Amino acid sequence: MLFGCQKSNINPNPPWSRIQWIFQKSGEFKLRMKIAITGANSSVGLNLLTHIIAETDINVIAGVRSDRAMESLPSSPQVDPRIISYNDPAKLAEALEGADCIVHLAGILIENKNTSYASANVDATEAVVKAAQNLGAKHIVFISVVGASKNSSNAYFRSKGLAEEFVKSSDIPASIIRTPILLGPNTAGASSMIGVASQAKTKILGGGRYSMRPLDIDDLNQAILNCCNSDSKEAKVHELVGPEPISYRDLILKTASMMNNKVEIGSVPIAIAKLVAAISSRIKGGGITPTVIDVITMNEVVESNADDELNITLTPLQNTLEKILEHKRKK
Repeated sequence: MLFGCQKSNINPNPPWSRIQWIFQKSGEFKLRMKIAITGANSSVGLNLLTHIIAETDINVIAGVRSDRAMESLPSSPQVDPRIISYNDPAKLAEALEGADCIVHLAGILIENKNTSYASANVDATEAVVKAAQNLGAKHIVFISVVGASKNSSNAYFRSKGLAEEFVKSSDIPASIIRTPILLGPNTAGASSMIGVASQAKTKILGGGRYSMRPLDIDDLNQAILNCCNSDSKEAKVHELVGPEPISYRDLILKTASMMNNKVEIGSVPIAIAKLVAAISSRIKGGGITPTVIDVITMNEVVESNADDELNITLTPLQNTLEKILEHKRKK
């Protein structure tokens, strides 16, 4: 992670055009339906907003933390941008007033001097849950990560697991979606992948031998919208990963080949990388740490993929990569 589906479940074209059918034909989603998104300026948030505007009549409260972040949001009558803070759940509830479903995207993988896993992943989620309770939200969608556990020895995975516990104990119906590396135009995973694949020679952690299950960001966002329309009365955890496993090494080689490039891949020993990261992060007060390296090099494995239960059709990795490279060519 950077940070076996049946063939019949794979659609070469992500069915975003079906969202209108799913929500409007069913009569569940109507013009008065409103969702609130925290971390709306993230790559997932911006992608979700783009598709909501293009394919649905859903109204959105787009929550961000600064005026600068607000400037990155798309302009649309459907989008109501608001600056939010997680320091006061009561004021947060006022900012999200009117939302039927709250989609909590905000969180961090890399800590810095001002933001920790405790504040950004755990405390912020607790504040969102309390705000949801105060405003009487009908559903919470929380985006977590494959590997999350309150008992994990890894501080990042532990923080996401603790955040999940707040959502589970909220007494509000909830969908917790654990994700792997996300790929799509403008995602951090795609940018890093293209940067490495563009080189003639490169070195990556452990030679990139760890296994990944890359998920198309459009597939995640369709799953999010389906969850917003869920009639579930409880909190459920869904592990949603891409349709095919691949090592990071093979992902780089595949991408390079599609770019008509040949890249020679060497290895950075993980133990040495963690030692350097430990020293550097201590000096800088943040950045890449041994914790982050363990997250990046974790094998992304799930017992059961949630594509069926979330009513989505997964996009093949080949199609995701084609979409990313086409976007790059057009820039």
